[in-house]
Amino acid sequence: MYQTPLQSVCQLATDRAWKLDTPHYSVDSKFKRCLDILGSLVGLIILGVVFIPIAIAIKLDSRGPIFFTQERYGLQGRPFKLRKFRSMVSDAEKLKSLVQNEADGLIFKNKNDFRVTKVGRFLRSTSLDELPQFWNVLVGEMSLVGTRPPTADEVAKYNQRHWLRLNVKPGLTGEWQVHGRSHVKDFEQIVDLDLRYQEKWHPLYDLLLITKTFYVIFGKVGAF
Repeated sequence: MYQTPLQSVCQLATDRAWKLDTPHYSVDSKFKRCLDILGSLVGLIILGVVFIPIAIAIKLDSRGPIFFTQERYGLQGRPFKLRKFRSMVSDAEKLKSLVQNEADGLIFKNKNDFRVTKVGRFLRSTSLDELPQFWNVLVGEMSLVGTRPPTADEVAKYNQRHWLRLNVKPGLTGEWQVHGRSHVKDFEQIVDLDLRYQEKWHPLYDLLLITKTFYVIFGKVGAF
């Protein structure tokens, strides 16, 4: 019988007598939620301004849809649909096996991935490809600051320690994004950063990470 990644992890937790933790207390923070709503509204306004030129550029550069849609897993393993501006060729998933993974663990990274289009490289380096995710933030599936939202095949292989990173909502930015981004290629280091965020969290810390994110984006630090 087929099990979703969330069902698989819950079954694994039962088999190993794991106790799945309750969500991090930041999830109930009214300040964090207000910050998310305000930030997402600003982000969606920016999206509205740049949508047409980005859409035209994507269409002129390669065949395929404007958006890339993928199921990701958020708080406590809840699935949701994440959308980005498409930065790869339309059949990128079918070609994945032809690309060498330069990362260690449950992430996939390749600096010279041939599937990334010319426009896509620009969108990624400026993080413009992630603008549609402000909608996910507005509806509460994501937060401005959190952890990187994993894919189904990643979550299905999680151990108990990995699962702890999903005690917060996934974020547009976070510890990983401001401390190396794609230069951090070891999944266990990413988990360390995610757990550090939970330990250090307070409302002003989110504001600090958002401020650092602007520096990373405009400095094009670690993006590819």
